[in-house]
Parts: sequence; C-alpha cells; structure tokens
Amino acid sequence: MGKSTNYIKPNAAEKAWNKKQSSARPARNIAIRSTFLIYCEGINTEPEYFNSFPIMPEANVIGLSRSGISLVEKVIELLEKQKEKDADQQVWVVFDRDVRYLDGKKGDANFNKAIKLAHEKGIKCAYSNDCFELWFILHREYQQSALNRIQYYEKLSKWLNINYIKDGKGKDFAKNLYQIFEPQLETAIKNAEKLHKSHGDIDYHQQNPCTTVYQLVEELRKNLRG
Repeated sequence: MGKSTNYIKPNAAEKAWNKKQSSARPARNIAIRSTFLIYCEGINTEPEYFNSFPIMPEANVIGLSRSGISLVEKVIELLEKQKEKDADQQVWVVFDRDVRYLDGKKGDANFNKAIKLAHEKGIKCAYSNDCFELWFILHREYQQSALNRIQYYEKLSKWLNINYIKDGKGKDFAKNLYQIFEPQLETAIKNAEKLHKSHGDIDYHQQNPCTTVYQLVEELRKNLRG
C-alpha cells in the first residue's frame, strides 16, 4: 500500500521535520525519576512523540513492543518489581486495538480485558481504536466514521507531504511529531474528547473510532515547563 502514495513538494510541516532537535534530553540508559511513567506498544511513534513534550520533570517513556493484554501484564510485572514507588507517579499504557491482528471475538475480548485490567491495577490507559494515528487526524478534522489504519496513513501522507508508511513510522520523523502537530493541540483534545464521549458506555472494542490519548496529553500539559 505504501508504494501507491506519491511524494509531494515539502511544505512547512516537512520543514519542521528537518529542524535541529534539542540535545537536552538525557541519555535513555540513565535512571530517571519521573512523575510520568509511560509504557507504549510501539517503539518509535508513541515514545518519540511523548518524549517531545517539554515537561518538568521529564516523562520516562518506554516502548515495549507488546500489544494489548501482553503489554498490560508486562507493565504490572515491572511495577511489582519496583523497589521504590513514587506516590505522585502516573503510570500509563499506550496501545491500539489494531484490527489486522485480532483473532475475532477472542481479540475483542482481550482488548477489553487489557483496559479493564489496567484500570483495576491503577494504571491509566491511552488506548486507540483502531490506531494511534487517529490522534493526529483529530488535530485537523473530526473523524467520526471508522477507517482502517492504511486510510489514516494515506491522510497523513497528504497532509505531511511524505510517504507516511515508509518514512513517517520511523524514529527520526517521529521525533518531530509533537512540533508538527502542537499548533492544533487544543483542537485535537476537543475532537478526541467529543468522539470518546459520543460512544457512551458500550464495550471498548465497539468504540471505533476512538482514542483516549487526549487524557494523557491533558495530564502532560499540566506539567509544561515555563
């Protein structure tokens, strides 16, 4: 699918990609005591996006390459091994429903179970149905009809003048996502909250499209530097 997207002349958004990144972030092998401990399903897009929020103290964002229930269970295991626990620390998990890899009703049940288990253990969830990129779409438009992730990727390719599947999912580009979308952040929060509330009390897997990433973003913004 990625090959069908044509490159377009760079615009301001792509120029933001090429801007020099700050080197102020400490090396990831240094232990960080942070108010936010964020465990992500992915290892590029989500971690680099959340790492870019200029908050103090910095969030500790970790990509675990696990999804759904596997991610939540691993985070619970890691938290149980923590010797020191910060009472003020917020622990979040960030993951998608990702219909492509679901095993029918079993997959839907596991998605619901992952969110419920996280809540039972006091872990906050920034889940997306179907994919994290819905959050970026909501910066520019209110997306009420369900799309597959390839359709979201194609929208982003046009907006950002890149092949999102080929280049947008890489770590280097992901470092610029916060900078690119920050000017429309208020719009995204309003759209995401409206979309989330529109689903009422139906099961999580039925909430499509939906993303609760806005809830994590709102918490991060409370800690913005200066």
